[in-house]
Amino acid sequence: MDWMNNPLLKDMDPIKLELIKTAAHQTAGKSGNSLAPVLMSLITSANRKGIRFSTDEITLILNILKEGKSPQEQMQIDQTVQMVSSMMAKNRK
Repeated sequence: MDWMNNPLLKDMDPIKLELIKTAAHQTAGKSGNSLAPVLMSLITSANRKGIRFSTDEITLILNILKEGKSPQEQMQIDQTVQMVSSMMAKNRK
């Protein structure tokens, strides 16, 4: 878990950090397509608790999830995120 040493994490809200740790644990060894439900669940459970991740924080989470994945899997993650983002944007309207 090299990502735990990321300097951007040390200033993060401990509750958000705990959610990210849970997501990282749940995605360990999973491929690109199976990461989407975990990411959606992370964001949804955070929203229910009144926690909003900033764009930078979401980017950081994605980089953590992509760590050690093949370029093809990283591309799947990016595509999934775009799909999730557009769905979330529609839900906000």
